[in-house]
Amino acid sequence: MQNNYKNYFLILATLTILSACSQISQSRNTNLTKSGGSHETGKASYYADKYQGRQTANGERFDQHANTAAHKSLAFGTWVKVTNISNGKSVVVIINDRGPFIKGRIIDLSKSAFSSIANPRLGIVNITLEIIR
Repeated sequence: MQNNYKNYFLILATLTILSACSQISQSRNTNLTKSGGSHETGKASYYADKYQGRQTANGERFDQHANTAAHKSLAFGTWVKVTNISNGKSVVVIINDRGPFIKGRIIDLSKSAFSSIANPRLGIVNITLEIIR
């Protein structure tokens, strides 16, 4: 019986430590807040054409011609300004999906939004992201 309590305690302690580590790494990945004015810097890409018309995480149908984007943690409906660091061009998009799921990328833009800040042939650009509302 005492062995069961030791096992339970070890499992509980392990889960607590893992949970704390997860929260620490999440807080280091972004400094964005809903209040606006905060920035995140990283890489932006755009959705492949095969996603046209598919359902996004918030239930809408994806449209390559709309200024929308996917972000891992920002709330759906959040408006963000995405600025290409190399040329200063910006576009405002609304978050309606989750992603990107490729290491090092912080936002996936619709092709239309990406085209506003860079040539799609580039595929990936360095950007800053700022919450507008």
